[in-house]
Amino acid sequence: MDPRPLLPEPARRIGAWCVLVLLVAGVVGVGAWLCVVFKTAVTPVLLALLGTALLGPVHRWLIRIGVRRSLAAALTCVALVGVVGGAGYVVVSALIDTGDQIVASLKQAGQWVADHFGVAGGDGVTNLADNAKKLLSKFGAGAASGVLEGLSLLGSLLATSVLALLLTFFFLKDSDRAVGLAHSLAPRGAGDTVEAMARRAFEAVEGFMRGTTLIAFIDAICITVGLLILRVPGAIGLGALVFIGAYIPYLGAFVSGAVAVLVALADRGFGIALWTLGIVLAVQQLEGHILQPVIQSRTVQMHPAMIMIALTAGASVAGLIGMLLAVPVAAAAFAVLGGLRKRYSADDPAEPPDS
Repeated sequence: MDPRPLLPEPARRIGAWCVLVLLVAGVVGVGAWLCVVFKTAVTPVLLALLGTALLGPVHRWLIRIGVRRSLAAALTCVALVGVVGGAGYVVVSALIDTGDQIVASLKQAGQWVADHFGVAGGDGVTNLADNAKKLLSKFGAGAASGVLEGLSLLGSLLATSVLALLLTFFFLKDSDRAVGLAHSLAPRGAGDTVEAMARRAFEAVEGFMRGTTLIAFIDAICITVGLLILRVPGAIGLGALVFIGAYIPYLGAFVSGAVAVLVALADRGFGIALWTLGIVLAVQQLEGHILQPVIQSRTVQMHPAMIMIALTAGASVAGLIGMLLAVPVAAAAFAVLGGLRKRYSADDPAEPPDS
């Protein structure tokens, strides 16, 4: 019998890698399907993990000054409710107060583009906001006719928020037990690896949340100040839009910056629109070359193409919530993959030196 294998070594290696890729793709696909099926339970857990990552430093500081873990977790959650509630009130109020002004400026900008560049269907561009208002009116009428459905949606959102807050409290209070839980759930002999990968994933999410929040705040302040100096209408609301859009990398900055430029174009003219564009580009350059390398130096540096793919996948799976969660989840996955590669590369025996 011929002892030689049926396939050459390169073909067997390629086949093994193909099988591995198919297995991983199958596991990821089943995981995504399960997340969609159980999204009512998965969404609060993911939101709670993001909240825990963002509030972890505050909780640890309270423990260091002598506050008990449970009380520190409760105080941190109360602070979260106060900060999120206050910020949400400011953002919503700014958008409501300046919303009509921004919409009117966008309509004027659409008409300006149609008149100066000969875009066909200028009326459609001009009436885009009116059509949106009509659509919202129809939606409101439908919601009024189906009060039970509206109450069900409101109840679902409220339940998700409350559950995410409670889970954040328990995650903060019992975070010291996470290591023991990882070892108890891991297969025999893999506890240290699971613990190390979980730490890397959480550190990536923690760095992303802290860095993104700080960067969003700085971007919003800089653009708001610039718009106020240029006397662009709705500057506070546009700054709030910039802050919210910063949590959706690249896409959010592009949309909020484009809205600011169009509002400036409609109300203040072409010159002020160019100055607004310059401010937006300058802030984005500041973010890309200074803020992100300095603030997010400990996070996983993902290529912009990978971020866009993650955003697209998140939007296809869970809409806006998926877009908000896509990048931190992808950052955690890349951190785990990088940790596994580094760990097992270090375990490989060194090649013998050439004689």
